[in-house]
Amino acid sequence: MVAEWIALGVALVASIAEGLHQRRIRHVAYLAFGPSGRPAAWTRLATPIRVISLAAVTWGLVTLLLLPPQVFRGRQQRPSGEQHLIVLLDVSPSMLLKDAGPTGRQSRRRRAGDLLRSFFRRIDIDQYKVTLIAVYNGAMPVVVDTRDPDVVDNILDDLPMHFAFDPGKTKLLAGLKQAAEVSRTWKPGSAIVIILSDGDTVPSTGMPRMPAAVRSALVVGVGDVRKGAYIDGALSKQDQSTLRQIAIRLGGEYHDGNQHHIPSDLVLQVVGSGGRAEKRPWTRREYALLALGLGASLLAGLPLALAVAGARWSRRMAAVPGGSGDAANPVSTESAAVV
Repeated sequence: MVAEWIALGVALVASIAEGLHQRRIRHVAYLAFGPSGRPAAWTRLATPIRVISLAAVTWGLVTLLLLPPQVFRGRQQRPSGEQHLIVLLDVSPSMLLKDAGPTGRQSRRRRAGDLLRSFFRRIDIDQYKVTLIAVYNGAMPVVVDTRDPDVVDNILDDLPMHFAFDPGKTKLLAGLKQAAEVSRTWKPGSAIVIILSDGDTVPSTGMPRMPAAVRSALVVGVGDVRKGAYIDGALSKQDQSTLRQIAIRLGGEYHDGNQHHIPSDLVLQVVGSGGRAEKRPWTRREYALLALGLGASLLAGLPLALAVAGARWSRRMAAVPGGSGDAANPVSTESAAVV
């Protein structure tokens, strides 16, 4: 509703401005439109067109600003044969902080589990062998190539795996190196990597090169991106910029999962739809793009239309010798304008 209220405010301000503009035009009507002092009949539509167009452009821009960013890419044919899913799960103590979920009272770890379960429900999980790698101050494979999703589900239930590591800083890149080692001998294009983390203290260099087996990657952030929560006297919150950077450098996608599940479009994009061309219903994004395109086009084209066909009289007619009526006498036009 934020975009709607802002667009309504812009329309109100534009309507007031148009009313003031109409009053100013009346004082110079004869200079602008000739002896009749009236523009072409169609120009009565200019005011509502301008107001509606401004509101449409505003609504479209604000809506796109508030929606999460989305990258559209051509769908790839999912390779046949054995498929793999590698899950990198951040198990650092900061993942136990309770500032996640729609209510902000869920632990980051439990929120990550909910997101992964939702992802599993929307793909054909039976076709995948799942590998789960725990990441804290290093990386440790917990399950390798299992076809039993219940095994992974049990691990997601706040199992205190951080006790298996020495205390230290989170090293997601160590998890990526482990994923690269595990998938090095797999068939090209047969693996998907999913990272679930709050992104604490992730370095910006040292990104490992993924083998040919990894065809797509998805980085999902959990934890409040604004307030965060304190742990060991330090403020911990989702490091959104670092997680987004990791996704870009992996050639994958980033999603802030703190309050919203992974969109189905993004699930299909990461997993692949088997090459089927699906006709999807329009979403708020498509309507915003349509409103922005139409509104901007009307605003750009209206001044040109008014200049070309806004008045039935032109100064060239007044300059023609022998013209009819007052149009042939520029002096009389100016006098009328003064009156």
